[in-house]
Amino acid sequence: MKGLLLALGFLTRLPVPSGSADPPAFAAAIRCYPIVGLVVGALVAGAGWLGSLTDPWVGALAALACWVGVTGALHLDGLADVADGVGAAHGDRSRLIAVMADPRVGSFGVVAIVLQLLAKLVLLHGAAGVGWLPVVLVPFAARMGPLAWARCVRPLKPAGLGATVASAVRARDLWGWAAVLAAACVAVPSLIVAPLLIAAAAAWFRHRLGGVTGDAHGAGIELVETGLLVALVTIGQD
Repeated sequence: MKGLLLALGFLTRLPVPSGSADPPAFAAAIRCYPIVGLVVGALVAGAGWLGSLTDPWVGALAALACWVGVTGALHLDGLADVADGVGAAHGDRSRLIAVMADPRVGSFGVVAIVLQLLAKLVLLHGAAGVGWLPVVLVPFAARMGPLAWARCVRPLKPAGLGATVASAVRARDLWGWAAVLAAACVAVPSLIVAPLLIAAAAAWFRHRLGGVTGDAHGAGIELVETGLLVALVTIGQD
């Protein structure tokens, strides 16, 4: 329960009991990230369903606003930092790390955030035609990504979220959540692309960033969520 509360407190803006946690406990909370994804997904789908009672576009906007609000734009911030770093680094690894650590958002980051929000808005509108229940599982599946990336991609910085959680994910955690995802694919077949999206993100982190950071985890979650929405809208309508 402590791990779940720590994960909820870190990944969302939901009011949960706060308390101090040592680094190992904070790192171990990554094992609960998919459960947090279920909570986020339920709130997003609920907001979308309520909004859709008025109009599908209202539903899409309500779902998107809820998505950003409940997560505090945490993962969007990571996406912006990665976009700025990649855009400004020009192949210089030290500059990449420095730009990603800069709290200011540059032009690449702004463009990435705008495109991501537009993509999610349009895809959520499409999801309104498929049904809101499958949307619950999109944030859930995407938050399995950090477990795989922490286990399979080396930390880019010696100190930071990527390094903190690197040793916290056990093989049984990956296999356990993989089994849950496989069961979920029976109800929502489009989730079958989740492992492919997560693996593609891992390959990109290795090739383009040289490792994984907290910002990369956030960016990866955002992009996997978008990919899952694309799959939901296309496969769900077949």
